[in-house]
Amino acid sequence: MGEVVLEARGLAKGYGAGAARVEALRGVDLTVRAGEFVAVLGPSGSGKSTLLNLLGLMDRPSGGEVLVAGRPAAGMSEDGRAALRNRHVGFVFQFDALMPEFTVLENVLMPGRIAAAGGAPMDGLEARARELLSVLGVEALAERFPPELSGGERQRAALARALLNKPGALLADEPTGNLDRPNAELVFSRLKELAGRYGVAIVMVTHNEDSVGYASRTVRLRDGRLAEERP
Repeated sequence: MGEVVLEARGLAKGYGAGAARVEALRGVDLTVRAGEFVAVLGPSGSGKSTLLNLLGLMDRPSGGEVLVAGRPAAGMSEDGRAALRNRHVGFVFQFDALMPEFTVLENVLMPGRIAAAGGAPMDGLEARARELLSVLGVEALAERFPPELSGGERQRAALARALLNKPGALLADEPTGNLDRPNAELVFSRLKELAGRYGVAIVMVTHNEDSVGYASRTVRLRDGRLAEERP
């Protein structure tokens, strides 16, 4: 099995105080290894996005801890958490957030150019961007602008952008929420391929039951706790 990329230990998150307090997560344990595609299923409001935000170090837990690439995030400064997140975690959301005034290729290259401004090398960035677009079936659209693409094509371009800087983990928050069934299944298929081809650890939260057939593991979030289902 691949090395552990993401780990949650006894993760808890609550909001409010006293009688109004809501416990979104209650002692969640989750380990995700390189090359795994884990689908987290649950209805709206079940805490799926809360879990993803904690795994991606976008928020701090009320209890427990998150480890990214073996490093515990508890006690880190916000700058330290941001550096760990930027180095090891990519994100894709329900809305693709592509910038309409830039071509697809320029959008995909943007994280690399931002990293280069901080001193990261730019060697091979365009070749990697084109490779990712090819794997995702949208290389022919590289010079087009996002408004010219379908929703499914834009989401696949967003996946390429999220993986440009070679993160160890990809966190996907309802990535097919705005897509019809054929396009949703195409995204699931590509996520499975990306996990196998690049060894990236993928955690996707969704309410789409069709994802079960593509994920290497499925877990369900109920009452703030995870229950694992075997493939």
